[in-house]
This record gives sequence, structure tokens and C-alpha cells, in this order.
Amino acid sequence: MADHLPPALLEACVVVGASVDKLREVYQAVNNNGGLEHLLLEPEVLHVLAPPFVSRPQNESEVVRPRGKRRRSFLRRKREQPPSAAAAAAAATQSQGGGAEGRGGSEDVSVPKDIDLMALPQLCFPDGLQVTYEQRDEQFHFLVFTDVFGNKSHGVVMQCYRPILEGTSSFHNGTGSSKFSTLFSAFSFCVISKYPYFTALKDCLSCLLVQLRTCRLSDMEERVKEFAAKLTLVPVPPPGHLHLMFTLRPLTIVLPSSEDKDHPAIDLDLHLPFLCFRPQQLLQVMSCLLQEQRVVLFSSDWARLTLVAESLLLFLQPLSWQQPYVPVLARGMLDFLMAPTAFLMGCHLSHFEEVAAETDDLILINIDNGSVSTSCSDTVDLPNIPPAAADCFTQRSQSLQIHFDLDQCHHTSCTDINEQRAHRRAWQQNLNHDIQRITLEMIVNIFRDVSCHLNYEHRVFNSEEFLKTREPAEQLFYKKVLETYIFHSFLKDCLNRKIDNYARMELSTRSEMQKMKAMIEVPRRPTMQEIQARRKSSITENRLNKRLGMSLPNLGDAQTISFKRNSLLSRIIVSDPALRTPPKPVKVFKLPDFPVSLSFHSVQSYYSELIQQLGKAIFSVQNENSTLLARFYYLRGFINTLCSRRLDALSDFQNLYKTDTAIFPTQLLTWLVDSLHRDERQQADRRPELKRLILKVKTENEKTLVQPDDHVKNFELPRKHLHQDDFVRCVQECGIVKDVATIHRLFDALTDGQPKQVDPDLFRVFYTFWKETEAEAQDVNLPTEVIDHLDNSECVYKLSSCVKTSHGVGKIAMTQKRLFLLTEGQPGYFEITKFRDIQDVKIASAPFLLVRIPSLRIQTSGRPEVFEANLKTETELWNLVVKEMWAGRKMADQHKDPQYMTQALTNVLLMDAVMGCVQTQRSIIAASKLAYFDKIKHEVPMMVPKTTSETLKHKINPSLDLAEPQTVHVLLYTPGQLTCNDSEGEMNPKLWVALSGGKVVVFDAASWSMLQDCIQVGESQLNCMLGLVQEQVWIGSQDSVIYIIDTHSMSCNKQLTEHRHEVTGLTVDTRDQHNSQQTYSCSSDGTILQWDSTSLKVKRQLHLSCDRLSSIQIHDGTLWCCCGDRIVELKKNGIPQRRMPLPDDLLSVPSSFSSFIVMPERGQLWTGCVDSGELCLWHTNNHRRPSKRIPLPGSSGVTCMIRVKDQIWVGCRGRSGVGGHCDGQLRSQVLVVDPESHTVAKELQAHSDSIQTLCSAEDRYVLSGSARRDGKIAIWKVE
Repeated sequence: MADHLPPALLEACVVVGASVDKLREVYQAVNNNGGLEHLLLEPEVLHVLAPPFVSRPQNESEVVRPRGKRRRSFLRRKREQPPSAAAAAAAATQSQGGGAEGRGGSEDVSVPKDIDLMALPQLCFPDGLQVTYEQRDEQFHFLVFTDVFGNKSHGVVMQCYRPILEGTSSFHNGTGSSKFSTLFSAFSFCVISKYPYFTALKDCLSCLLVQLRTCRLSDMEERVKEFAAKLTLVPVPPPGHLHLMFTLRPLTIVLPSSEDKDHPAIDLDLHLPFLCFRPQQLLQVMSCLLQEQRVVLFSSDWARLTLVAESLLLFLQPLSWQQPYVPVLARGMLDFLMAPTAFLMGCHLSHFEEVAAETDDLILINIDNGSVSTSCSDTVDLPNIPPAAADCFTQRSQSLQIHFDLDQCHHTSCTDINEQRAHRRAWQQNLNHDIQRITLEMIVNIFRDVSCHLNYEHRVFNSEEFLKTREPAEQLFYKKVLETYIFHSFLKDCLNRKIDNYARMELSTRSEMQKMKAMIEVPRRPTMQEIQARRKSSITENRLNKRLGMSLPNLGDAQTISFKRNSLLSRIIVSDPALRTPPKPVKVFKLPDFPVSLSFHSVQSYYSELIQQLGKAIFSVQNENSTLLARFYYLRGFINTLCSRRLDALSDFQNLYKTDTAIFPTQLLTWLVDSLHRDERQQADRRPELKRLILKVKTENEKTLVQPDDHVKNFELPRKHLHQDDFVRCVQECGIVKDVATIHRLFDALTDGQPKQVDPDLFRVFYTFWKETEAEAQDVNLPTEVIDHLDNSECVYKLSSCVKTSHGVGKIAMTQKRLFLLTEGQPGYFEITKFRDIQDVKIASAPFLLVRIPSLRIQTSGRPEVFEANLKTETELWNLVVKEMWAGRKMADQHKDPQYMTQALTNVLLMDAVMGCVQTQRSIIAASKLAYFDKIKHEVPMMVPKTTSETLKHKINPSLDLAEPQTVHVLLYTPGQLTCNDSEGEMNPKLWVALSGGKVVVFDAASWSMLQDCIQVGESQLNCMLGLVQEQVWIGSQDSVIYIIDTHSMSCNKQLTEHRHEVTGLTVDTRDQHNSQQTYSCSSDGTILQWDSTSLKVKRQLHLSCDRLSSIQIHDGTLWCCCGDRIVELKKNGIPQRRMPLPDDLLSVPSSFSSFIVMPERGQLWTGCVDSGELCLWHTNNHRRPSKRIPLPGSSGVTCMIRVKDQIWVGCRGRSGVGGHCDGQLRSQVLVVDPESHTVAKELQAHSDSIQTLCSAEDRYVLSGSARRDGKIAIWKVE
């Protein structure tokens, strides 16, 4: 259990000093000889106080569970071990960061793991233990212990001096009455915790000091033991925004919580480095850490070393320091600085000259004077942080208000110390928040473009291509950073798609261009706007030498060039409100006063009072703040566990499913379930919610534990022949293209007439040609007169050699929109055609002297003359290129799908690369295999029916970031709303898309840009979605869970687990929009649950006997249920009122209802069946009136139906041959039915696979999603 319980605030309290015998010897020697002469003593561990401090009386049945095994609280070091051996042992264990228990130097004592008693005395007295003639002021310093696994413990050390009096054990503050001189010896009190509560533990030790000043030596251990026992009663707050407060006379102390489980609590002053260093020096230090140099901090104040070091490491988040870290090196540990690896260590300033003289290649940082140097030079010759990010950081830093006194000038003077401390604490929290935002922004600006060069499927980072996109002056910095462990760990998180503060800020500060690229895959070339900006920023003189190799077409990311980054950063500095958001408000919960006596019954009473107070807190926020409610449940569950109230603890942890699963204590829960007694298990089985929880825990534990794949590899060119599967992987890894179908066509092109494998040399030539073409595109230098004729977003993708044309001599240029001629001599622009205006393209021959030269002729609408270009050997390739772009443009326009044009552009660039690397007579035949759209144009009639064209508004691809299309299982539209006063509260409407495997993609329904590329909601297929006014989206899954997504944070931290079978339907009673909405869910076994959507509690449970309950709807308070072979209307008490069975002719075949629509005002019920191409109309007001069949043309079955205004929209499975084929795929239909005339009003064709789902966007648009062979979403206008 010790391994699973979150530890309390205190892990151990250790007293270190000189032994009584040694002090007696020193006292006698000084009084006999009369001089101290800088006497240093060997410090020893005098006491180790660790839990448990309380045991239950023997006649009681069960003890309060201790955290860990029973340990003796008093330890006296043996004196056999010589000082040299102790120092050697200390050095050895400290190099490993500690983690051993007390060894040969102790009596029969067991101490908490991770506490190294051998190294601790040196660290408590890093300057040595001194005996003095005068009493010195108390001093504090801070320690961090790291074990070999990277786990940290934290220590706060208080040194105080006590008088040494011969023949007495009193520890009075006066000088005593002895005729001999009074001597003072130092003692250290070290409080050790798993959590970095430096300020809180310092406050605690300050409170202890008040008692120690008047106590006798014989009472000291008892006082310290009582102090330690109180701190073990203090739980650590769970991650979130709930802080804990407790009183330790005379102070009130606050434990801040960590922001989330992946980050530590911050309980120190993050502005200390800003007081010690100017921004330029601070940037130098950060650069050294990012490059994993050997860094040593120096200060004359031991306390500053750890506090500054901890702050610096926090500034690096989300990057986590992976190298040795010892912020305080005692005098005997300086040999650690000879370690050959990177490290971060701290030394006393008095060792500065010695360290600088005897070591090489160290970065020496003097905290006291703010200087940064090396052991060889007064300057640091290391690459600096890129200027754009550095300038932004410097400007932000200057706006920080880092002086508390200035902030308090206009405030009333505090007359109460705890009130003053509260003011200071609030000011510090706000300042810490601002500093974290500034440093996080710096990290985002440094690494923003890393994601552009990642392949998530194969976990590849293309470091070479990333480096090519950096400015020449930045290359060395990034090259060094990319080789570090700290960056490698960061890459793992990126490839795992971790959603943290870094990911959220990177998303919120994207440029408009980057947001647009998320909508459409665009091959990356410099746009006209970028060429103009580059020219204005005087970069063009280096144009030929600065080729920025771009990543490849299907990654769909923004181009990265310096002027774009600089303009983005300056925009953020001036106007970005996301960086000025105040910290989220926190709630402070006050613990009960500590019991006067620390007996078992007093501690039990303390815990009981704490549970009672938590119960009141839970009641007070029951329907207001689920996030805060989860923290109270967590704390109460933890305390119940300590009190062996296992069933109560399980009940509290069960409530985390409905409040916040992010803090769910999985290991503790497993231990609780395994430790249940037989009678407790029987009681749990009688409580449905606990029975479900126990079953879930058991099931999860029985699953095979699959280690997550967190490897990261750099892209390398292949060294052996590639079969098709290997070729697909390799092309995706290097980022050329993601789409599997396109890669298969590329494979066929490169293996034309050869065995079906690609030679590694051929792949290398192809890859090199592709990259060189990208780089050359950066060198296109168009005259300003030409740029003025083009759109800002246009890019030049292909340029011919200089040829003779019907409009003069020049080069033919191709953008994504048009062809134009760059005339020679006097630079000029002549538009040949826009792709949508082309009428005909063909190869001809033009006479030249006695021969005929191949030429390309292009006929354009609105222009009578034909444009002809004598392209010679380039003619056949340009013919393929122009026809493919023409076909892509035509399909994009007809289908309202811009991705067709993007894919055509990708095909063209691949053709160009194939022609460049396949130097054979069949190269043009090989390239023609990539002309996909031109082939479709000739094989399949491209004309889209007029009704479809007029109704279709747009198409989007939710699988844009995936290698292959995914089935669109469910669609949900949520309207925009203004819920807060700040700009972040204004929410655009959203489109929620459920794909296969529990993936949810979110689009901004105002611009149709992708907001969230993947919210993982379980791992099973998602069946239904529902939006509620409480800013929640409910999602029913095949795994029987209802997942709840917060529409603000886009996180899924709530689950409803009451269903036992797959959740198939969700509906809400919309009659009450303001109060708590009544929500209903159903599962396939016939269970229907009515929920209070605010408290997430089940209000009523119904059961319907049927083979499969597939969906439910509520109309006028009445539930309608789709039960496979019948539609059932339920009364309010759950009793079936009416049944509409399958038509007789469908009973003989295996068929079932797939969907239905109720129109109460018309007295109509419309039903559709999976295997029937017709709708059935039932009259709900007249049972005797027979049902009516409405045939659906071209449909083999109905998959979904929705009502929009006074229309019925029907999603169908198409028959073979309906609407033609597209590459062998069926084309399905969306049909619009008029319920009054009972006829099909519109037949709409936009998908090449069956329609899976329909949803309405405020009755203005209907969205349809299709199965995986198509995988797209069509947006239709409603009339």
C-alpha cells in the first residue's frame, strides 16, 4: 500500500549535528587550551523521525494504515565508521542521487526509501559543522535528491546554533552560569518530502524553531517528533485548483496544488532569476540548459542555489531535464564536477576560482552578480537562442512587475501577519503565472515548427529537413539541441499527441496561414505575399544561397521562413490576448486544527472531522463546479482509505468518473479492491455502483499490459530494395505524401516494367530530386509587376525552360490556379489560362526550318486564339501536368471539394519527380500512372447533377491527418455562444466528428477549419453524440461508457459507467432550456436511463424487452424506441403504449429498422430499414389506417434519417451503377423527402460510399458523413 498511497506532506524529519560525546570533548579542549581555530566537526545523523507515529491499541481490531512499514523513530549513528569512509559513501550515493536506506552506519533502524543517510549530513552542513563563541542566526537552505530512476525528493534544512554547557543537558537561549566560556554548536533539522513544497516546509520549520528556542536537549526529540507527526496528517492536494491550508502555530500555511499530474506543484518565487540576471544573461543560461552543457551555479548563499536551479528547470517546461542534477554540492563533493556528462550543479561562491582553474568546458553562472562565463573564458561561446524568440522573451520580461513593495504602495498596511502573508501569496501566484506564460511562449517560439516534420504513424522526426528550414545563424543552436536527451523526451510527447499547455499555446498562437493549412493539404512553396515580404525585409540578396528545404505536400503545414516568424512574434507581443489571461481562480480548503494529543483516538477524531468537513464542501459545490467537486471526492477517498473505510473510499473514487477522471488513482483503487474483506465484498456486491467499479477494476487488471510505443527515430534513406509495404512506410516517413492510394500509384510508376520493388538508389535519386525541386522553388524571383497579377496565396510550383510561344519567348509558370508566361527581355506577364477556364489541351507540332518541333496547344474559354508553346522535349510532361490540373480543378469545382485540387497538385509534383529520376524511354508512361484525375475524367462521366451542384455547399475531409480515410460514424453540430466577458468565452459553432477507434475531430463550423485533430475517447466505435447547454458533449460508445467532453477545454475527463452494454442512443428533452435538462440514454440490451445532466445522476431506469435497442427519441415527453423489428412508444412510467412492427414482407428476410422520425403535429411516424430501399409511413393518430410505402430511387437500404424544417433527409446505401462508379466505388445518395406529398423532392449525390450519419446545423445546413471508402463530410444548403 505504501507504493500506492499518495504520501503525506512529510516523508521524514532528520536531525543532524555533532554527538554529545564529541561536543563534550570539544568543550573541554577549548576551555583547557583556549582557542577554536576554525574548528569543524564531523556531522552525524542524531534522529530520524518517520511515520507511523501512531499505533492502535492492541485490543482494537485494525490499525490506521501506516504509509509504509513500521519504523523506529530514533536513530543514533555508530561511530565505528571513519569520516573518510563516510565521505566516500556520501559521494558515491549522491552521484546516484540517493535512494538507499541507512546501511552499516546505523543501528537496527529502517528508514523510508529514497532517503540516503550517508550523504545527508554533508548536505545539511555543506560548509561543515562549526563550533563558535557566539550564537548565529538561523539559516535555511534547500535540497533535491534524485534516484537512478529520476524520482525526486525534496528537503528543507534549517540550521540553528545551540549553547554547549558542560555537565548539563539544558538548551537555554542565554549564556548560562558556568564559569567557563559558552560555546555554540550548529544543529540541522531537515524535513524531507516527495513534493517540492519549499516555501511551505520552510514556514513549518520556522514554526518549529519557536518551540526549539526554549526547549531542553532531553525534550528536543519529543518536540521534533510531535512536529513531524503533525505534518504526516497533512494530505497533499490533488492536481487542479484546490489548495490546502493548515495552521501550525503561529502561522497559517498553504499547500498549492500542481496544475496537472504531469507537472510539479510550484511553491517558490519564480521571479528570483529575474532579480539575479538581466534578460540577456537569463537567455544565455536557458540556451546552455537546452543544449545540455555542464552547468555550475555559484552563490555565497546556499539557499539561492536550489531555488534558482528549480526555477530555471521550470522555465524549460514542457522539456524536462534528463541529466544529473545536484543543486547543492557540499565541500567534499567538488569532484562531482569532473563528471564527463552534462549536468546542473551548485557550489558555494568561495570555490569559484578553484573550479574555474581545474576544470574545462564548464558554464559558470554567478548568481550573486548575474554573470555567465566558462572555465576557460569570461564569455560564453555557445549558440544563442534564436533572435525572434529571444527578442519576444526580452520584451515580455520588461513588462513583469517583480517588486512586491511597488505593488503594495497603495494598499493598506496589514495588521495581521497571516493577512500580510495571504496578500504576498496571491501576488506571487499571479507573478508566477505570468512568468510561466512568458517562458512557455519562448519554448513554443523555439520549437513551434517541430510538428511540421513529424510523422506520427511511424514515429519519425525528419531532423535534416527541420534544420534546413532554420535561418543560417540558428543552424548551430538547433543542431546541438536536436542531439540532446531533453529534446528527445520532448519529441516523444509530441509524437504521443500529448495535450498540455505547450500544445494549447502552440494552437492558440498559430497564424492565419497555419490555420488555413489545417483545412487543406497544400504543397508548400513561397506564396506571392511571402516573396513580397521577403523582398521588403532585404533578404533577397542572399536568395540564391538560402534555400529552405520544405517538408512535403500532404503534411499541410505552414511554411517557415524568417520574416514570417518575426511578423508572427511581433503580432503576439502587441495583441495576443491568450498570453494575458489571468490565472484560474483557486479554492482554498482549510484542514481542521491538529489534535492536542497525538494518540490513536485523537488522530481518529481528526480524520473524522476532516471527512465531515469534506462532506460539507462536497454538498456546497454539488451542482456548481464538477472540477472542484472531484478534488473533494479525491481527498475524502484518500482519508477514508487511511481510516480503513474501504467501501466509503471506493464510493468516493467511483464519483471521479462523473467529475474528473484525470486524477483517478488507478493503483490505489486496485489495492483497495484486492484488500476488501469478505463481508466488505458482500456489501459492495449489494451496491450496484460499487459492483460495477470492482468489475471494471478486475477487468482492467486482467488485460495484457501493453507497453506504449514511445520510440523516436530519425528518417534515413533505405539501404535495401523496397517492396510495396516498405515503400509506403518509407515515403510516409520522409514526408513526401501520406495518402496510401497515391503512394501505391507512385510505386507502380517507379517500378514500371520492372520487378515490383524499388531499388534503394532509385529511391535516393527520387528523394533528392524532390527535395532539390522544393529548394529551387525558394529561388523564384518574380518581378513586382508579375506578382501584382497574382493572388497573395498563389505559389509557383513549376517553371519551364525558356521556349518560343505564340505570345513571344519566355518561361511558362504554373501556380495552383493558373498558367502564365514570364516573357524574356523586358520582364512581363501574360496570363495563359486559369485551369477552370481550359477547354482543350493537346500535343501538336510547329514547323521550324526543315523540322517540326513538338508543341502544346491550350484552348481557353473566352479567348478565340489558341495558345501554343514549343516545349520540345518537355511537351509530353507539360501535357500530363496541365491535363491533371485541369481535371482536378474541374472535380474540385463540381464537388465543392478543394482537396481534389490539392491532390492533383501533389500528383503533378510526383510526375515531375518521376520524370526526373526515371531516365528511360518509358519515363513518360511511368509518370502518366500518376495522372489520377485525368484518368477518372476519361473513365467516368464527371458531370455532377444540377440538383446536387446547387445544393452542395462544401466538402471537408476529417481524415486529413491520417494515412487512409476513416468512416464518419457520427456528426454533431453545436451552436456558438457567448458565455464569458472575455474573448475566450466567445465560441464559434463547432462540428464534432466521430471517426473509427474512438477518435473525435473538431471543426470550427464558421470557417470549416480543423480545431482539434484528435480527441481520444476510449478505443471502441462511437455510436451517438449529444450536445447539452452545460457546455458538454456526451458520446455513447460500444464499450458501454458515456464519455463527456468539455467544449471549452476540449478534454474528456468525465465518464458515465452505469450502462452494462454498448450505448446506442442519446436524446434530451428540450422543452426546458434553462433548468437542468432531462437527458436519456439507451444501451443495446434495452436499458434506458434518465439523467440529471447537471449532477450526472440517474433519476430513473427503464427496461424494454427487445433483441436490440438501437436508438431513442423524445417528443412531447414521450419516449420512442427503435427496437430492431419494431418501433415502440413508451408511456412515462416505462410501459409500452404502442408498437409498430416491421412490414410483413420484410419479416421473412433478416432486416431491421435502422432509423425513424416522429412528426407529432402531423401524426406521422416515418421509418427506414437497413435492407429496404423505401420508407414506411405510419399514422400515429389512426391505428387502423394502413402504413404507406415510399420508394427511394437508387437506394438499397436506409442508414439514417433526420428532420430539418418540414423536410425529411434520408441517408442511403447506393446500388451498383447508380450515379456511376468512381474508381470502382459505389456512389450513395442523400434524399430529401416531402412529408406532405410523400414524394422524393431531391436526389443528392456526393459520396462514393454509404451514408453513415446526418446532422443539422441550425436548420440552415445538413451535413452528411460517409463510410471509409469515401470518408468525407458534405455540407448541404437547406431550402
